[in-house]
Amino acid sequence: MSNQNSCSKCEKKGIILLQHGALCQNHFLSYFEEKVFKTINKYNLLNRDDKICIAASGGKDSLTVLYLTKKYLEEKKISKENLFALVIDEGINNYREHTLSDLKEFCNNYDIPLKVVTNKEEFGYTLDEAYPIINKETKKKPCNICGVWRRYLLNKYARQFGATKIITGHNLDDEAQAVLMNIFKANTKLSAGLGPISGTKEQDLFVQRVKPLYFCTEKETRLYTVLKGFKVDFTECPYAADGFRANIRDMLNDFENKYKGTKQSIINSFLAMLPLLKEQARGESYAPPTRCTICTEPANKDVCNACVLKEELKNA
Repeated sequence: MSNQNSCSKCEKKGIILLQHGALCQNHFLSYFEEKVFKTINKYNLLNRDDKICIAASGGKDSLTVLYLTKKYLEEKKISKENLFALVIDEGINNYREHTLSDLKEFCNNYDIPLKVVTNKEEFGYTLDEAYPIINKETKKKPCNICGVWRRYLLNKYARQFGATKIITGHNLDDEAQAVLMNIFKANTKLSAGLGPISGTKEQDLFVQRVKPLYFCTEKETRLYTVLKGFKVDFTECPYAADGFRANIRDMLNDFENKYKGTKQSIINSFLAMLPLLKEQARGESYAPPTRCTICTEPANKDVCNACVLKEELKNA
């Protein structure tokens, strides 16, 4: 007779308790991988002729999505030449150099080409150097600056290296946080761009972003990396605690501990509304992105946000 600590699929010891029961190590690994592959197939995240850029960092999510994307391509007999990893080195002391080291080792072990782009080379400043200067005049948080530059560099270099898709490691927790952040800040238009496929429509100047880990929780992803033996530093970015997202994350974790399934329910409710949000966004008239007058990268105004920050540094 099985007990609540036994795997629901067999009689082995369960290592994680999910909503449908406990799972042992082998059945959890199969469950996790199957969930990721089902997400890719259901939402048509990848096509056979895609050139795939993995937005990597060296953290648990990016190593997991790197490994599983490569495994997916192998199972579908798609050439590994269609895959490369791209990491943005923001220049965060005593943090990024460690995750970058883990990422380089991982990509070497699994024969995945890795391209490195740095804030210092692109903008003349690391994030550590730029943040105090910009913050003094504008009061912008480090996450605001990092987010603008990171998105800019990912799109710019993914496009330059010929990518047709950017895969990010966003998991279910990340998405639930983003949904609540947009509600709390009344950013309903931004919510239309969420989901397993980012954005409301394809744009020539932007490489489409997709999220294979969309239905995987933070807890599941962490356990997967441990069981697979990936070398990963589980430390958090030192700037993360200052961000609005950190407060949303802590609130959601508290709710999840008290009311199991809260995060999944948020995502289920959001996905039910997402088609309406996307339809509304597509129906609104808006000016398509143009080219920044300074760097020629895509922008919604004359000067893109990345160059605005660069100008603020120059004028400080």
